[in-house]
Amino acid sequence: MSTPPSPTPDDPPPFAPFGVHEIADVYRSHWCALRRDTVILPSGKLQEYHVFEIPDAIVVLPVLKDGSMVLIGQYRYPHGKTHWEIPAGRISPGEHPRDAALRELREEAGCIPGKLVELPGFYPTNGISPHYVHAFAALDCEFDNQLALDDSEQILAKRFSRDEVRALLRAGKLADAFAALTLLYYFELLDSPAPQPSTPRPC
Repeated sequence: MSTPPSPTPDDPPPFAPFGVHEIADVYRSHWCALRRDTVILPSGKLQEYHVFEIPDAIVVLPVLKDGSMVLIGQYRYPHGKTHWEIPAGRISPGEHPRDAALRELREEAGCIPGKLVELPGFYPTNGISPHYVHAFAALDCEFDNQLALDDSEQILAKRFSRDEVRALLRAGKLADAFAALTLLYYFELLDSPAPQPSTPRPC
């Protein structure tokens, strides 16, 4: 018999939130904002806390009907490198995360999914920002490689086998955290091998 899964541990007990003495904008634009908050610590002391504001985002893994996947090679200006990622982007005001995922999937990977499955989301930089990412797997995709990119986007889309993607993960070649975490969730939750019946041990 296979071993039943372990129960999921509870979250840690919550600490009381810091009090807020003052909130001040350092910078604000349509793209992002930086706040300088003065918070009240449990000791009663005041301390500055800088908070970076950016709209919530989505990330979506394109999986084709044969189980292969589409990764995108994207140039990133802040570090000057081009590396493998999966489609991701900000959620527009009033846009549902699923609609944002479908839009980014089409624009950045040239894919239309048969089904969209939600994966666990995450806070990529929760020490400095409440920015949250909704993660999805797009299953049974059709891939035509017709991209619709913004002027600043330099992207190519390429099909990889499941084994090639696993090899990239094992080799530490997926430096983009959105891609790496989403792929790990996908392999753990949606692409895990079926449990094998245990082999009786000889007496």
